[in-house]
Parts: sequence; structure tokens; C-alpha cells
Amino acid sequence: MHVEFSSSIREIDPADWDAVVHRAGAPVFYQHAYVSAYERLPLTEVDAFAYFVVRDADRAVAVAPAYLQTAAKPLRRLHEAYPEAAGQPALLSPSWHCYDAHVPATADVLPRLLDTMNRTASILGARWCGFMNVQRGGALSHGLRAAGLPARHLNDRWVTGLTTYAHYLASLSPRARANLRRNERRAQEAGVTTEVLPVHFASLDQITLLCVKTASRFENNGYHPGTTFPRFVTALDDLAHVIEVRQHGRLVAAGVCLTDATRFHTWTCGVDYAVEGGYSPFAVLFAESVKLAIRLGKSILEDGRDNAAFKRRHGLRPCHLDAVLHRV
Repeated sequence: MHVEFSSSIREIDPADWDAVVHRAGAPVFYQHAYVSAYERLPLTEVDAFAYFVVRDADRAVAVAPAYLQTAAKPLRRLHEAYPEAAGQPALLSPSWHCYDAHVPATADVLPRLLDTMNRTASILGARWCGFMNVQRGGALSHGLRAAGLPARHLNDRWVTGLTTYAHYLASLSPRARANLRRNERRAQEAGVTTEVLPVHFASLDQITLLCVKTASRFENNGYHPGTTFPRFVTALDDLAHVIEVRQHGRLVAAGVCLTDATRFHTWTCGVDYAVEGGYSPFAVLFAESVKLAIRLGKSILEDGRDNAAFKRRHGLRPCHLDAVLHRV
């Protein structure tokens, strides 16, 4: 067994990489097409890229992308958990825009991979090395703990299972269910329409402006770089679906959603709350996201981070995410 290092995802065969990702059931953020788009059009400042492929003989058995980063934005949450790492270069896996860290591999591979990551971090001049957004209690979490690495809470992501829309509504409290139905009725009366579009037909420049405005409400400035974000979404091609919500033709909400084998990710969204008609554009967008996930046959709804009150009210449960960093 040996570990191969590459400084560009273009040097790695997509079929080799994706075979490991699919066998492990890793999320869309690990697919070669997503990682490739992130290398060509990074959504945050990256000083160097690192990709690891573990092979047993000639067969790839593990893959991991990592990014050398120093910039504070959008890594503010990480530096709140690790203030001693602020302003220092760190080799991190995955990117901040992935909220579900995995190492697509078997457990016995992780120690060898960690050793190679540490040596690579040292060569690249990193002061820190580790993982962000590791689900507490998951396979990676257990493996890192077994390696003696401590974790610090970073954030939560929100998830629920799906079967039918009727079943989803039935799982909610009577008040939440009534609110969703009332909001849908008011939106229809106010002339609201929704449309699901491929990325090449979506109004990505307008959507980017909405996303930037919405992110600022949660102090996530810099999460959607205006010149790069629409090009990145376009590069995702059929990994992404765009939902546009319009009132009399004006864009009032939009979501960029990602899919993998079983999951539907409401990855990012933008909302204009200055509307008439007594409805919530965000609630319209959320309901349409649930319906689209079900139409696409996805059994898991991944609803990202933040906005905990809304998500708890609408039947999602938190998964605690940790950061696991150590000095190089």
C-alpha cells in the first residue's frame, strides 16, 4: 500500500478517483467534477492544492483533497474554534464550502494517509494540518480519535430523511405544517412562480447578488465571491440544480442545490425579503427544495449550516461538526 500525491486534480484519472468516492458513499463535494471545479475556480483564497490517492497494489482505495489556506475569510468559524491558528497557514481537508468531511477509505488506511498529509503540510510550510466539518460520531471522527487527535466543536449541519411530500408534512408539528401551507397559498395569490433550471439557463449573476446579500445576514461575507461564484456553479454542470422563485417576473429567492447518489443538498441560497403579499420567499424556496429532492428520488435532505431555528421547526435534526487540527 502506498500514497500518491498530486498538486492538481487534473493529474488524477476521474474514473479512478470517483470509483473510490462512490464505493464509500461520500457526498457530492468529493466527486472529481466538483473538486476539479473548485481547483479551477476556488471560492476562497487557496495557496496550494494537495490531492492524495492511496493505492493497494494498483487499486485506488482512498482519496482526499486538501487545501493550503491562510486567509481569515471565510474561515472565521475555524479560527473561533482554534484562535491560536488564526493568520497561520494550514493544510485543511475539505474546503469550507463542503460541510460534510469524509475520507473515502477503509479505517486501516487513515493512519497512513494522516502521516502523508502531515509530511506534505510541512513541505508546503503549513503550521497546522487537519480536517474541518467532521461529523461527530461518524467514521472519520472515530478514526481521528483513534489516532489520538482531539476535536473542537465548529458548527452544526441539518439533515432529515425523505419519502413523500405528504409524509414530510405529516412529520411536522401542526403549526409548522399549517404555516407552510398558508405560505404556499399566499405566495400563489401574490403571483409567485417557481422554476427548476439547469445551471446554464439560470440567472446566475442575479442569484449571486442575492446570495451575497443573504450571507451577510449571517456574517458570512466572502462566501460567494462575485466574479467567481457564477462561473463555479456553471462548471458544476449537471451536479447542480437551480430553483428560481419570482414574483411578477422579479427574482425574490433562488437556491443552488447539489445532488449525489442519495442526498439532495440545499447548498446555498439568496432571498429578497422586500416582497408584497404577506408570504416568505425563503419558505417557498425551502418547500420547493423538498419537493424537488423527492422528485429526484433522493432519500436524504442536507440543508447546510446556520438558521437553526427554522430548520429545527421544519423537522431537520442537527449533526454536530467538529474541527480537528494539530500543529505540524
